[in-house]
Amino acid sequence: MTRPNILWISTHDINPHLGTYAGIWPGAEQARTPRLDALAAQGARYDRAYAAAPVCAPSRSAIMTGCHPTSIGTMHMRSNAVLPDEVRLLPEILREAGYYTTNNWFRDFQTEAPGTAFDDDSPAAHWRGRPEGAPFFAAFHGMITHESQVHLDPEALREATPHVAEADRCDPAAVQLPPYHPDTPTFRRAWATYLDLITEMDHQVGAILDQLEEDGLAESTIVVFWSDHGAGFPGHKRWAGEAGLRVPMIIRWPGRLAPGPVTEPVGTYALAPTMLEMCGLDVPAWMQAAPLLDRTGAHRPAPACVPGARDRMDEQEDTVRTVRAGRYRYVRNLHPDRPPMQHCRYPDALPTWAELRELAFAEATQRGAGDAPDRLTPAQRTLVAPRKPAELLFDTDADPHEMHDLAADPRHAEDLQRLRDLLDAHLAEHGDLGAGEEAELLEAWRPGGRIQQVSTPRIDADGTLVCDTPHARIGWTTAPPAADPAPRQSRLMGIASAGAWQLAAAYRGERPVWVRAWRPGYDPSEILHLPGTAAEQDAAQPAHAAQA
Repeated sequence: MTRPNILWISTHDINPHLGTYAGIWPGAEQARTPRLDALAAQGARYDRAYAAAPVCAPSRSAIMTGCHPTSIGTMHMRSNAVLPDEVRLLPEILREAGYYTTNNWFRDFQTEAPGTAFDDDSPAAHWRGRPEGAPFFAAFHGMITHESQVHLDPEALREATPHVAEADRCDPAAVQLPPYHPDTPTFRRAWATYLDLITEMDHQVGAILDQLEEDGLAESTIVVFWSDHGAGFPGHKRWAGEAGLRVPMIIRWPGRLAPGPVTEPVGTYALAPTMLEMCGLDVPAWMQAAPLLDRTGAHRPAPACVPGARDRMDEQEDTVRTVRAGRYRYVRNLHPDRPPMQHCRYPDALPTWAELRELAFAEATQRGAGDAPDRLTPAQRTLVAPRKPAELLFDTDADPHEMHDLAADPRHAEDLQRLRDLLDAHLAEHGDLGAGEEAELLEAWRPGGRIQQVSTPRIDADGTLVCDTPHARIGWTTAPPAADPAPRQSRLMGIASAGAWQLAAAYRGERPVWVRAWRPGYDPSEILHLPGTAAEQDAAQPAHAAQA
């Protein structure tokens, strides 16, 4: 078969606040997103799509591997996980199958992507750089809607959103606030900014789709749009509930996938096996998610439930497990004695978090004076409460803001037990590395606290590139690589490029050549340099060591 191209366009930190989700997600009708609305009309709009975690790196690790973060150790934000031996990133599999793979330009996969994962991993990466006739996997990851942008001042916002017409700008006085957010100027401005940023993001998506049309590739390309998790607000990002996990997801496959809504709950962690199946490639047995579609474009049966989890996030220590099945969401808090809004240095500096803290303090002051607290509503106090229930159950279709806990309602006892059993079965099947001590996991990955380094690759007697580190990925290049690697944190987040490396299987004895090896969670190997003459080869030594 002629393999289809794949175009992924993702954004940060949004719920389904797109016009196409009006009537499906609360407040979606406020969005101005004509390009994504048109894309949804041409493809499958997933009305109940969920991230694996309510924060970016664990969620993205699931999307790129087709595995649950709690099963492969990528659940803590962040951790530089050592992936299980067999687990590989989707672009690695596609590149080995002949795809030209590009990433533009953020990764944050919870582990360092091997230098061999992408043909081009840079701010200029584009399918237009591919060899003639090669199918491509091109990923564009936008940052415009990240929570860091939601609190821009008016002047900075206008600079960041030059394509948002005045008539399309959201009036803070008119925004719809969820019931758990205080009705204050701070929250209204933040929500209005969020919606304007989504409109700008919609323009950026449209520009990429226009390039696809210009190149005559729209009919031969699978287009996928997704967000990594919910909006960057208290009660959304970092909360393992509906608002933290529910995301927009759209798949267009002209001539194969019939347009229309998909109403069953699905997980974004199924995207990797879905792409492989759609491209006619084998889905590895280690992938834990099943494809959502088959290679004809037909929908496959939805899973019995969609699990989610949250674990450590920076210095916030918590463990939450959840499943969405049918119309219900079940949440299990393994540390009910801990507040839902623990101190976290980064978001605590954001105006919405700071204001909630101030309002909670004002209520404490009222109590101290003997007055009844009145700065927050009961719904808003759930965010800043000193503890949380051990388990919760919501009829999320009827109660999308999850305001009415049904766990103690005898009329829902059977629903509660059914979802408990679904969660227990999921954890029993796939394991839960987040249930143990993180220190034990780190010691298993890095005995004595030392990050392991991949062995320097070498050339075997038959001219094959080999590495003594098991499961290492070997790359080579005839262009001198950068002398000094970027800091490890920059490499992990994907804001530094490893350079352009060819796959070891394509090596045919080229000289001069530079060779390097990677394994996720390890430091890259030293670079082996093989010069062009025999005399130089005898004197050659590894060029430099990878520095953390």
